[in-house]
Amino acid sequence: MGCSRAPTSGATPDASKQVRGEGSRPKVITLNGAGATFPYPLYSKWIAEYNRIYPHIRINYQSIGSGGGIQQITKGTVDFGATDAPMKAEEAQKASGKLLHVPTTLGAVVVTYNLEGVSGPLNLTPETLSGIFLGEIRKWDDAGIARSNPGVKLPNKDIAVVFRTDGSGTTAVFTEYLATISDDFKQKVGVGKSVKWPVGLGAKGNEGVTGQIKTSPNSIGYVEFAYATQNKLPTAAIRNKAQQFVLPSSRGATAAAEGVPMPETLHVSLANAEGEAAYPLAAYTYLLVYQDAKEPEKGAALAKFIWWAIHDGQKLASALDYAPLPAAVITQVEAALKTLRAGQKPLLDGV
Repeated sequence: MGCSRAPTSGATPDASKQVRGEGSRPKVITLNGAGATFPYPLYSKWIAEYNRIYPHIRINYQSIGSGGGIQQITKGTVDFGATDAPMKAEEAQKASGKLLHVPTTLGAVVVTYNLEGVSGPLNLTPETLSGIFLGEIRKWDDAGIARSNPGVKLPNKDIAVVFRTDGSGTTAVFTEYLATISDDFKQKVGVGKSVKWPVGLGAKGNEGVTGQIKTSPNSIGYVEFAYATQNKLPTAAIRNKAQQFVLPSSRGATAAAEGVPMPETLHVSLANAEGEAAYPLAAYTYLLVYQDAKEPEKGAALAKFIWWAIHDGQKLASALDYAPLPAAVITQVEAALKTLRAGQKPLLDGV
């Protein structure tokens, strides 16, 4: 399963072919979405670019966390939700209709830090990483960290852990990885969008965690890759399943996805994936869309935007440290989008 550009056969529907307003101008349609902060830098770019091409389509996206996105799409207060953590069965049952998970891009959750005297990447093993977030490794010059970083002068300073306080898909991805590699973490903390951390200081959103780390000496936390690079924070190389220390990158996310087939549900975990080059904290992120749209005009506009995002929009991913969807996944998403409808009428015609 490669990570090539979108298939040339998937022509983007013309979003200008909407209901006409006064005169010959297309009717202005506004779409509201909310959810994951993980893909926010890319979604912001997509929305701006799409509005430049189709000025009458106005898309508002609130970066409030995956938990908030699931709640709002379930309540019907937004036209689409966004999450990094797939909906649980009990969450999906609360929705007014069938919700599709639409993978939009691949990203990396990174471990970032603000460490006195150390500006380059640190090597962290699964054991030391879980130990830090369990509160069992408390000093930066701990023997476990030092063994993986020969020649690095580690300060004898307390480790200040920073975690997410809101319902977070980034937290779900991070805790799933830690639970995969540590039974101790699985039993004591568990997996979820919100967990009770045994140590540390909380902050809201990827933005909040990034800001807290940037201003707190000797701190460490987890954020989506783009937030660390945009704020010029260092990122750790994590030892993967093949025993290789791998720095986060779009290539590492692609390598993780190549070893994990996408099921029919269109959501899958990439935690600690196989592969020499696989980054072990890679993840898909998803839009949540009702299969049967209550408002045909909005439904059609949303379907066409998503179709554009999984084709033309993929070209914008790498520059923002995301990875384009694998070609095989794009084919699967195309098939799912063609099932979107308003009553008996398909929302994507002519594709």
